[in-house]
Amino acid sequence: MTVSSPASPGNSLSPHRQILGLPFFLGSVDEAVDRMERGGLLVVPAAPALKNLARDAEYREALLAADLILPDSAFMVTIWNRMQGDRIRRLSGLKYLSALLERPSMRAPHASFWIMAGQESARRNRNWLREQGVEIADEDFYVAPVYGRPVDDEVLLARIRRQRPKHIVVTVGGGTQERLGLYLRRRLDYPASIHCIGAAIAFLSGDQVRIPEWADRFYAGWLLRCASNPGRYLPRYWEARKLLPLMLRYGSRLPDMARELTPEKIG
Repeated sequence: MTVSSPASPGNSLSPHRQILGLPFFLGSVDEAVDRMERGGLLVVPAAPALKNLARDAEYREALLAADLILPDSAFMVTIWNRMQGDRIRRLSGLKYLSALLERPSMRAPHASFWIMAGQESARRNRNWLREQGVEIADEDFYVAPVYGRPVDDEVLLARIRRQRPKHIVVTVGGGTQERLGLYLRRRLDYPASIHCIGAAIAFLSGDQVRIPEWADRFYAGWLLRCASNPGRYLPRYWEARKLLPLMLRYGSRLPDMARELTPEKIG
């Protein structure tokens, strides 16, 4: 078990825990938001994407380059605590987003820019944000295309460079949002705060099944998602089981990259 201060000099003094070679933040949600108010890239990796850490080089690079990584995965936290006799707590993207939206810097006109997963998601999310007192103008959101590898979006980059929002909130799927966040951080010419919070807003806006505070607190969000759409989410969470052998093998160490099978080896 590794307890140490964050590697980046800009991080707060709260400790982190090294899990699979990644420094997961152990501070409070307010400390996390304070840290991100200064700019950088925040990611909240979920188990279905985290299991690909040894197979997806671009995803791996984005996590390693992030300025703050939240322990959002209930599955990962549970495995770690059982393995190590530890007592780290989950800090969910849902809780983080709720705290972030309370900050005055998010409520100023044109202070935030939202990257949405689709037109219907954008409509629902904007309506919910308006109810919370956060007005998102037409120029303050962008519907993401389906990204290839590597991520490249000059249209999005030009808009953000022109508008220069303090906060950029990425709400697309895990495995893609982290790569997009790193692309933006590397290409922008000012220190934006890039929050890769994935489906967190969808749980609040009704774009996906609503997850109440008690369900998030008791690690039951995944169960509600599966109940709402079993055909979509059961296969996804079943695949997440592959995180278990990865953690049993590597613990706090960064996994070795898996070798791709060549046609000769497959045959």
